[in-house]
Amino acid sequence: MFLPPEYFQKLVESCPDIIVAVNRQGIIVFYNDGARNNLGFTQEEMLGKSVLEIYPSLDEARKVMAAMRRGDVGEKGKLSNFETTFRTKRGDQIPVTISASVIYDDQDAEIGSIGFAKDIREIRRRDQLATLCEIAIGLSHEINNSLEVLVNHLSLLQQYVGKVATDEDYIVESERLDSVDRHVKKIQDITRRIGEMAEGGQYGTKEYFGGKMMADLGIVGAAAADGDDQKEERVSLKGLRLLVVDDDLGVCHSLRELLTREACLVETAASGRKAMELVEKQPFDLILSDVVMPDMDGYELYRAVKQKSPHLPVILMTAFYYDKDHVIKRSCQQGLQTVIFKKPIDPARLKKTILDQCSGILPDGPRLCPTGSGETPLAGKESRQ
Repeated sequence: MFLPPEYFQKLVESCPDIIVAVNRQGIIVFYNDGARNNLGFTQEEMLGKSVLEIYPSLDEARKVMAAMRRGDVGEKGKLSNFETTFRTKRGDQIPVTISASVIYDDQDAEIGSIGFAKDIREIRRRDQLATLCEIAIGLSHEINNSLEVLVNHLSLLQQYVGKVATDEDYIVESERLDSVDRHVKKIQDITRRIGEMAEGGQYGTKEYFGGKMMADLGIVGAAAADGDDQKEERVSLKGLRLLVVDDDLGVCHSLRELLTREACLVETAASGRKAMELVEKQPFDLILSDVVMPDMDGYELYRAVKQKSPHLPVILMTAFYYDKDHVIKRSCQQGLQTVIFKKPIDPARLKKTILDQCSGILPDGPRLCPTGSGETPLAGKESRQ
C-alpha cells in the first residue's frame, strides 16, 4: 500500500530533526519545522537562500557534498550518519549527523539533494558523562585504597603520640593529628559521594569561578570530615543538658550564653567540688570542664565523674599548651577523648565536639543519668574504650 504524497509531506514537515532540500544551484527549496527549532532561522528567512547559510564555511559544505557524491554508504549519491557542523542563527556551531541523498533526473543529472540532520550535542554529552562516570569510579577506587593505608597509619600514629609525646607536645601534636584525621575523612566522604553520583546519574551544580559551573559534592547522608557547616544543618544541640565547670566566672558566663543560644540547658559550677554536687542532684548529658582549678583539677574531676557516671562524657578545656601537672595526659590515659582550647574558643569547633561526644543521644529522647538513678544510661563515645 502506498501513502499519498501529502502524508509524506506532513511527516517531513513535523519531524523534530533538521530536514533541508536544495536544488542543483544549492538554493534551499524546503526547510521544515525541525530545522527552524534547531537552527533558529524561520522558513521565510531560509527559503530561496544558499545552503551555505547553515554551514560554518564553504569548505565544510563542499566536504559534505563530496562525501554524498562518493556514496559513503556504498551507493552513489547517498550518505548515512556523516558528522559535520551547522551554524545557528545566533552564530553557534552545533555538531550534527547527516543522512542525505542526491536527487537525479532521468538522464542521471543532479537536480538537487535532500538531507536529514540530527543535533548530536545531547548524545555527545551523555557519552562524555558516561566516560566521566567511569573515570570518577576508577579514581575514587584508587584514592580509597590509598586512604585506607593512611587511615590505618594515622590511627597507629595517634596511639604512638599518646605514649611518647611530652606533656607540652601532646596537645599540639594531637590537634595536628585530629586535623589530618578530619581532612582524610572529608576526602573519603567526597570519593564516596562521587561514586554515588556516578551510580545515580544525577547531581547538583553550583557556580565556581567566573560563571563556570562545577558539580556540587556536598555530602548527602554522611558527616563531612570538618563537618561544621553540614553537621550544624542536620543536628541541633537543642535540649542537651550541659554542665560548664571553670573557676573563671567570665568563662562560665560566656560559655553559658553561647550554648544557651544553641538551645542547650546549661548549668555552671565555679569549682570541681561544686560540679560534683550538681552531678549528684541532676542528670547531665555532658560536662565541659577547665583543666586548672584550685580544689579539684580536671583530672580529679574526670576521675570522680567516671566513678559516679561511667558513661557521662567529659570534655576538658585548656588555655595553655603546657600541662605541667600532666592533667591532660593522665586523663587521656584513663579514657578522655577530647581536649579543646578555650582562649579564644571556636564556637563551631565546640559545637562539633559536643555533637561528637553526644552522638548517641537524641535531643528529645532519654538522658544520661547518674548511676543508681534507675534509668539505663546511653553509651556515649567514651564508653567504647
